Amino acid sequence: MLRGPRVVPHPGRVGILGTRRRRLLAGVAGLGAVVATLPLWLGAGATGEGASRCETFAAQSAARAAAVSGSGAPVLVVGDSYSAGLGLDDLTTSWPARLPGEVHVAGFSGSGFSPGASSCGARVAYDRRAPEALARLAADDPAGADDAVVVLEGGLNDVDQPSGEIAAGFERLLAGLEGHRVVVVGPPLAPERAAAVPRVDALLGELARAHGAAYVATSGLDLTYLPDRLHLTPEGHRVFGDHVAAALSAGPPAR
Repeated sequence: MLRGPRVVPHPGRVGILGTRRRRLLAGVAGLGAVVATLPLWLGAGATGEGASRCETFAAQSAARAAAVSGSGAPVLVVGDSYSAGLGLDDLTTSWPARLPGEVHVAGFSGSGFSPGASSCGARVAYDRRAPEALARLAADDPAGADDAVVVLEGGLNDVDQPSGEIAAGFERLLAGLEGHRVVVVGPPLAPERAAAVPRVDALLGELARAHGAAYVATSGLDLTYLPDRLHLTPEGHRVFGDHVAAALSAGPPAR
């Protein structure tokens, strides 16, 4: 039986996940350069207060990207605020930290599969960011990048977008990931947007199966949320991440 989502007060700080020293130093060095060029990187996607918000999201995205966790086969996670760790005291403990392998995270708050999902502009949509994230991974480990599993998490920011726009963005995204094992992680029933989730959940499942990708539904999970009724608590991230980790360990879907 599907249990309703629970909302709990914001918890205290949780522990920091260790990363390899070499990657951490490289990430910190690159973070300053990324932050310095945020207005150029975001382009004309937002203005005024919106631009400031987008710059904050971009800085958080860069910080999360610098925190590579684990070891073994490379895994690239492309996602939204859940992947970026928005709302956590320690963003490096967002759900991808629960995954097996050497996990790289390209998360950007407010983004999605469709170009109109984010007020920061189409520049941050998954079909634009995924190839760039793979290119960064290839620069560090060319052989590993070719074998990387790509995990695409999202959908909550696409709930107000037309199905055609979501599908078109998904098609562009998958076209750029040819040759990679792809796992699509759907949206949970976050209370703030629960009524609109089923349409996107079903659509992403259909699109994933049409492309031979595994689809991991999260709409049946019993998750805990922050007071905003949208973002996960540390415990929510743990449950979410462990659910996806189990799917990754199960291997690719049968064709």
